[in-house]
Amino acid sequence: MKKIIIADDHGFIRLGLIQILKDEYPGIEVTETADGDSLVKEIQKHHFDLVISDLEMPGRNGLQALEQIKLLKPTLPVLILSIYTDEIYAVRALKAGASGYLNKNTAPYELITAIQRIQLGRKYITPDVAEKLLHQFDEVKKPHELLSNREFEIFHQLALGKTSSQIAENLSLALTTVSTHRHHILAKLGLTNNSELTRYAIANHIISDINFE
Repeated sequence: MKKIIIADDHGFIRLGLIQILKDEYPGIEVTETADGDSLVKEIQKHHFDLVISDLEMPGRNGLQALEQIKLLKPTLPVLILSIYTDEIYAVRALKAGASGYLNKNTAPYELITAIQRIQLGRKYITPDVAEKLLHQFDEVKKPHELLSNREFEIFHQLALGKTSSQIAENLSLALTTVSTHRHHILAKLGLTNNSELTRYAIANHIISDINFE
């Protein structure tokens, strides 16, 4: 493995990852990007052996970038890193073609273990994620599982109590775009307001009620 590209909108995260990678793989070439759009552009222009991408970034998020990468270069492995520990995000990433999913708080050795496994052409997932994937073969899809990746991202933020204006700023989207997504989300879930949306998210273990204590 000679070339890796890292996409994360936080510079200190990128620096930390680069240090871990260079300690383990001396001489490796690492390219940095801060958003999904730049990530896709770099992959269109250059060859990489591995992509390490954040999930939530301004503009095109990690899942949207992943879907585009898989269209451009289906065999290029992508490892998703995220602040979210919820298995539901990992399942979405793996279904979209990711080779692995890690929480950003994991120890450096686990990152290296994941990379080594991915280099062998295998997936890297936790036991909880594996169990969630197995259960999905027997379960009827729930309404939130039919949301697009962008809709699910906005749904999650709304459920946590963020306003449409805050979400628009965080994701670098127009307020009207977020409002349109919110309307579609409520319709797809059969809900009428944000309070119902939050209760739905708690009932389906998408967020924890500890966030509201």
